[in-house]
Amino acid sequence: MEHLDVQSMVAKTDNSIYKLVVLASKRALEISEGQPKLVQVTSANLKPSIIALAEISAGKIQVATDKNGG
Repeated sequence: MEHLDVQSMVAKTDNSIYKLVVLASKRALEISEGQPKLVQVTSANLKPSIIALAEISAGKIQVATDKNGG
């Protein structure tokens, strides 16, 4: 798997490392519970957290925005 650039992922989460961590952890939990992967993985032994970060890096999942502007 290619290198995942942390700065580009932070930029995709409103420049918040906290939002990146929360998004990745929630998605990793979904993957570990059997949800389908949104990116093609080349190795069967990748951890759900790495797959979640790859999905964020690829733009497959995004931070939900609050409709009330908060």
